[in-house]
Amino acid sequence: MENAISANRAQDGAVPARESTVSAVSWAAVFAGAVIAAALSLALLAGGSGLGLLSVSPWGDEGLSAPAVGIGIIAWMLFTQIVAYGIGGYVAGRLRTKWVDAHMDEVYFRDTAHGFLVWALSAVVSAALLGSALATLASGAAKAGASVAAGAGAAMTATATAAAGAGGADQARDYFTDTLLRAERPEAGGDRAAARAEVGRIVAMSLARGEMAAADRDYVAKVVAAQAGIDPAAAQQRVDQTLQKARQAVEDAKREARAAADLARKATATLALWGFASMLIGAFVASLCATWGGRRRDLPSPLKP
Repeated sequence: MENAISANRAQDGAVPARESTVSAVSWAAVFAGAVIAAALSLALLAGGSGLGLLSVSPWGDEGLSAPAVGIGIIAWMLFTQIVAYGIGGYVAGRLRTKWVDAHMDEVYFRDTAHGFLVWALSAVVSAALLGSALATLASGAAKAGASVAAGAGAAMTATATAAAGAGGADQARDYFTDTLLRAERPEAGGDRAAARAEVGRIVAMSLARGEMAAADRDYVAKVVAAQAGIDPAAAQQRVDQTLQKARQAVEDAKREARAAADLARKATATLALWGFASMLIGAFVASLCATWGGRRRDLPSPLKP
């Protein structure tokens, strides 16, 4: 039966299909385009960093505003993707091997795939290199931050020690020691510096707890009445007003910190989304330019034999 079918095909003049043993991917052209795209991305990134540093200033009346800087970063990111991957894809399309016995739709698909491969390979290599660089940068930043934090902690400890006059003792221990040594009737005109330091420790502990104990409030009112020379009712009112203002200041500080964190979160999310969009644009441009380069590659030579 098979012999009869083969004989019929031979009589009809049909040519059996041939499978190519060579891959349809010109990896040399893909690697060349990816290297060019990565190099151009690095060069444009360096140039954009320089322009960004020139456009900002630590002085309030100079340089671009934060929104303008953000828009500039996004625009330069898009420009980098379009230029780098456009050129890399076009070069890969021009350098790829010319395919014979392939119809136009297949050639178009292969050129598009070559451009996409250029983008993918360059993105993976860039991510690996940038990941290593970012890890090194993060390590250095962490060490610098630890040094700064240690210095700041030492400075805060020195400041607290100087304010409390306790020779470096812990604030909580000072507070409980003061509680043990409290006088029932603070003397008027006593050591004002010591009274100030003691009241400061009580207020600090109360703010840390979130409220001031009734015994602490009564004692602070007595100290205020003795030191300021006012009646106990006025001293109690002053203590309550001061505590309310202190709590409001703490809440305002927390609110500002949350607002700053939320602003940083939104800025990071926006930059990440625009980075994702720019990468998609880079993939599209690389694929499109590869088809242009491949089409130019397959044009017949103007020189006739």
